[in-house]
Amino acid sequence: MRRSTAWVVFGAVTLLLSLLFFWPLGKVVAGGFWVDGRFTLRYLLGVFENPIYVEGLFNSLKIALGTTGLALLVALPLAWIANQFEFRGKAVFSALVLVPMILPPFVGAIGFQQMFGAYGMVNALFGLGARDWLGGGQYAGVVLLQTLSLYPILYLNAVAALANIDPAMEEAAANLGCTRLRRFFRITLPLMMPGLFAGGTLIFIWSFTELGTPLIMNYTRCASVQIYDSLKEIGSNPFPYALVSVMLASSVGLYALSKWLFGGRAYAMQSKASTQSATRRLTGGRALLAALPFALVTGLALLPHLGVVLTSFAVPGSWYQNVLPGAFSGANYIEALGHDMTVSSIRNSLLFSSLAVGFDIVVGIAIAFVVVRSTIRLRGVLDALSMIPLAVPGLVMAFGFLAVSSWLSNWKVFADVDWWPRLVDVRTNPTLFLVLAYSVRRLPYMVRSAVAGLQQTSVTFEEAAWNLGASPARTLRRITLPLILANLIAGTMLTFAFSMLEVSDSLMLAQQADYMPITKAIFELFQLLGTGKYVAAALGVWAMAFLTATLVGSSLLLGKKLGAVFRV
Repeated sequence: MRRSTAWVVFGAVTLLLSLLFFWPLGKVVAGGFWVDGRFTLRYLLGVFENPIYVEGLFNSLKIALGTTGLALLVALPLAWIANQFEFRGKAVFSALVLVPMILPPFVGAIGFQQMFGAYGMVNALFGLGARDWLGGGQYAGVVLLQTLSLYPILYLNAVAALANIDPAMEEAAANLGCTRLRRFFRITLPLMMPGLFAGGTLIFIWSFTELGTPLIMNYTRCASVQIYDSLKEIGSNPFPYALVSVMLASSVGLYALSKWLFGGRAYAMQSKASTQSATRRLTGGRALLAALPFALVTGLALLPHLGVVLTSFAVPGSWYQNVLPGAFSGANYIEALGHDMTVSSIRNSLLFSSLAVGFDIVVGIAIAFVVVRSTIRLRGVLDALSMIPLAVPGLVMAFGFLAVSSWLSNWKVFADVDWWPRLVDVRTNPTLFLVLAYSVRRLPYMVRSAVAGLQQTSVTFEEAAWNLGASPARTLRRITLPLILANLIAGTMLTFAFSMLEVSDSLMLAQQADYMPITKAIFELFQLLGTGKYVAAALGVWAMAFLTATLVGSSLLLGKKLGAVFRV
């Protein structure tokens, strides 16, 4: 790529990210610190003086710490076993470990409550009466649900980190008499820390600001739900802005800390592993012992999915104090496809996600070319800027877009134009901001996929085309894009699927029934009496099937590099 072209792309993308990413964040911060035309710390201090806000922040921190710690306890042993041993069924179990990612945690809460609630399957199976396994405060249920959904992210990072460790270092320790367990704690684990901290940071930020799961589990005394409940006060009360600013500072601070502590890897090894580490073949009882942790974790992780599937087929009111529903029917699926709310939500999600994917393809490829094919000094800055949205919670971004929408709706330049409010006011039509939110949030997936494709493709093919007189545009169309097509397809599938199932942005920005995406429709249906919970479960099963196909396809295309997509 020519330096002049690279600088033009760099400037254009930087300006675009400033408008779509830093401007909403700036509006959030300004709303809490710049009140009545002057700077003040009153509302920030007021957040920490208000016992309700303090309790909410503390509870959110407990959720994040609990989820991250439990995910580490689950993922790390599985990754180590997969790296050290070969046994029958290992490939199948390694694939099943990723299955929990096919269901958003807040959808799994529907089935989880049905199985572990006071009148659910577990109590009926063991005759335990009306014992509430989720606890009165629902904290344990929220942590467990989020762990079972998010631990695959940490597992993917741990597997990738283990694959990059030079086996010669462990072999040298073994030759000096170091036991396998001691080698793990003295050599393997320290070398894995960058990957573990990268995945752990993403899980911490995700669970710290998760909105859907606490809402469904009725765990309302946490910061994310408090922010959701304060939407009606946007523009009139600075306290919600200050609370969101605190959550933003916490998330970005942790991201910066992880980059500072573990951003480089040169201190750990001279180079990445050039040969694959030797694995030990297990048979008989030892093979069963190695497979047992995978079977236990996968079985437990699939319980919410099983609960959602059973609920979707249950006749309303037939699953009460029973091990299984008393009667099964497909009527919930028929109603899910015929219900006015679900039909329009599917149509809306398809539209919003398709537009977001189109935006991310163009911007993602442009960023990847600057990062991989140019020599400008600031290309690393652009790469970092494109990945920052992973470190900023969707809840914060959604609140920022709400603030931008409120400001634009009252912009004096177009205040008297009829079409302007219909375009920029989320209370009237949230399409623009939902598409922008999906685009910014999922841009890192497309960038990482395109960067991986370009890094694997030799630049000599493009240089040969240029020497034969092909223009840069024709070279891109005829040579480069076909060579990285598999990576682009994988990035497109991931971007589209996770946009379809975006939770925080959808719950906060879609305030009109006509513009509800799928996740907002599931949430609204769950709160309806009668058949609402069952129709919501049927819609959740459709979401599971869709994301399953996406992750399987992306895994086949990206292979072991799939973990790099979920890394800050």
